[in-house]
Amino acid sequence: MGKMKEQMVSLEDAIFAKDAKTRAELLDRIFHANLGMMTTGLSPAALTVAYTDWLAHLAIAPNKRLELAELAFKQLADFYKNVSEYLFVRETACFDIKDKRLKHRFQSDEWKAWPFCAIAQGFLNLEEWWREALDIRGVARNHKDLISFVCYQWLDAFSPENNIFLNPDVIKKTLQTKGQNLIDGWQNWQEDFWRYLKGERIAGTENFIVGKDVAVTKGKVVFRNELFELIQYQAQTKTVYPEPMLIIPAWIMKYYILDLSPQNSLVDFMVKRGHTVFMISWKNPDAHYRNYGMEDYLKKGILQAMDVVTDISGQEQIHATGYCIGGTILTMAASYMARHKNRHLKTITLFAAQTDFEEAGELMTFIDENQLCYLEDIMFSQGYLRGDQMSAAFELLRSKELIWSKGVGRYLLGERQPLKDLLAWNSDVTRLPYKLHAQYLRYFHLNNDFVKGEYKIDGKLIALEDIRLPLFVVATEKDHIAPWKSVYKIHLYTKWTDITFVLTNKGHNGGIIAEPGHDNRSYRIGKTEAASHYKTPEDWYDEQSSHPGSWWPVWHEWIAAYSGTKISPPRLGNPEKGYKPICNAPGRYVKER
Repeated sequence: MGKMKEQMVSLEDAIFAKDAKTRAELLDRIFHANLGMMTTGLSPAALTVAYTDWLAHLAIAPNKRLELAELAFKQLADFYKNVSEYLFVRETACFDIKDKRLKHRFQSDEWKAWPFCAIAQGFLNLEEWWREALDIRGVARNHKDLISFVCYQWLDAFSPENNIFLNPDVIKKTLQTKGQNLIDGWQNWQEDFWRYLKGERIAGTENFIVGKDVAVTKGKVVFRNELFELIQYQAQTKTVYPEPMLIIPAWIMKYYILDLSPQNSLVDFMVKRGHTVFMISWKNPDAHYRNYGMEDYLKKGILQAMDVVTDISGQEQIHATGYCIGGTILTMAASYMARHKNRHLKTITLFAAQTDFEEAGELMTFIDENQLCYLEDIMFSQGYLRGDQMSAAFELLRSKELIWSKGVGRYLLGERQPLKDLLAWNSDVTRLPYKLHAQYLRYFHLNNDFVKGEYKIDGKLIALEDIRLPLFVVATEKDHIAPWKSVYKIHLYTKWTDITFVLTNKGHNGGIIAEPGHDNRSYRIGKTEAASHYKTPEDWYDEQSSHPGSWWPVWHEWIAAYSGTKISPPRLGNPEKGYKPICNAPGRYVKER
């Protein structure tokens, strides 16, 4: 068993386990893990239970079955009527080209011509019928979500848009180029396929080299342990605010989303405005990290980083910022520090970070006891969750946009769009330790222990309501990972402090990377005073007007208002206290794959 704690678990470990019970358990977990490779991580048992629930309720709903039969008959009758009108009367308006359903699919004008209009509306009718069929009263919500997810995977996969013989845009391009688009598409597919087999990143990422093209803000790695490197960025102003800023990214991402190209680097933006910025760069763990959990990342990660920042800067208080899961663990750290009378924090900023996971977005499709046990066995056998396994889950949640539409463009139209820095970063995936991710999914997504007051550190409960620090919370309106109304729920648990809430108009990443001058960016902002009455997210939204542009300057001004009089910039590191600069930013950990 000692071997298992250090590396991936194999069939040999199970066969030669010391006792029969352990042997049986390991064999089951290995079987589940291998099965998971064939089911893209979905539990067959969870699917069986979900479909049984749906079919059982459909069987005892005769009126629903009648409604579905009537809908199918009406759709077929209308479809044949429209086809007949076109074929025999040449009625070109028989198909409704203003059908509201077309805004999500079949958007080009080519789909409005015969026979493609008939193909499009026939598919839309099928999609509508299944939507009604899946909406059956009495089916458990998580079961309904799961079977809807699977159903739409099939619908997205078999959409006429993906068919070379049914997509008019592809046919038109093929005729115009005499088939060159198909040759280009085949070459694109070959390149992507061989890159995948060799474990290489997607084409175009070679133009975004970490430390050369992205993550180029100057600084030094001033501390390193087994979990993270701490980067201190070089001052770019003659004076700086005294309180340093510590940024905590999520461990499911490389930190440099916040330090992309110079023109859209949040780090560079804040440094140029007189802030001393420190950044955590998480280690990309291998199987040796299988038993590192939430407390390890809290104590050896967040709290350790805060101690180093205060030692180097000589300041007692810091501004802490957390992005996504980094924001979640920051609120845990703040609650823990409040319980222990630790006064290191001056303010807290949260980017797209949830604390209440009751309505935690579309990822909840994969979260129930059955599914979670299955996923835990996959991670247990590997020692971690691979980055491509995590990214595949996110892509499946948006399969039309992230898989099929891209496939049509690259492989059928033969068009490879130039890669942008954000997409290059998105392909630079990381691994997640088994214990850490299992605890995160179980204690937060499944049980929602933190806001229930049931999460313990060192055997003692921590609670959000203990936080008495000013909060700046940013949510994004189109976020399917951390829905803004879920992020907004922090108002329910921190009523004894001031909260400035910002809602941007983009998604989980695009809403945060919203530098000044970026097109089509806007935000709403409102402040809730301590001890104020709770407002629903809908009421809050209606009361706040939309402001064009970036929210970054507003955040800088908010931080500055809670900062002291400017001083001379601190040096990089503090050799007298044992923090001699180790190497230039971006460091070593961020380059590990």
